Amino acid sequence: MRKLSEGAEAKVFSTRLFGVDAVVKQRHAKAYRIKELDETLRATRTKKEAKAMLRAYEAGVNVPRILGVGKFSIYMERKSGRLMKDSRMKDMDFRKLGSLLALMHGADVVHGDFTPANVMIHGKELCVIDFGLSDISSSVEDKALDLLLMKRSVGEPQYRIFARAYAKGLSNSKQILARLAEVERRGRYQTRTLA
Repeated sequence: MRKLSEGAEAKVFSTRLFGVDAVVKQRHAKAYRIKELDETLRATRTKKEAKAMLRAYEAGVNVPRILGVGKFSIYMERKSGRLMKDSRMKDMDFRKLGSLLALMHGADVVHGDFTPANVMIHGKELCVIDFGLSDISSSVEDKALDLLLMKRSVGEPQYRIFARAYAKGLSNSKQILARLAEVERRGRYQTRTLA
């Protein structure tokens, strides 16, 4: 196995599994946590991530296909391509992205880190990756936060294209977009400058 990346919670390796190019995401132990608590957290988060990915896949979202799940690891197909954040993004990509998030939210999958850094361009398709902060939730607030992350990650014209496609693809989008406006008015989410 060859390490591809490492985040705060997990390491991602390339491998082959059942003759398929694959990646394995392994949640590593945290020495500062009590061992039993650490194992419970890692196992719970691994299971929750796999469940969210499967639910998104079943809703029609292009995500890496899960090949297997261990106690602290998820084995999935390896998608070739490049991250959306490292690519020249077209209007059509933002329309597709809005439609993908609408599908996810329609299935009550909240990504938790929905930005161009977690979307791959795979041929002509977009593939949503890294469900490490995801949850299954019907919360309008949680869904609004997914929109806020995207809004803060792209330019205003791109966000408008994204938001229109999102609104078109989700029946209760007006409620979620209204909550987004409310969230943005809160002090915690406003951009601050030092005098």
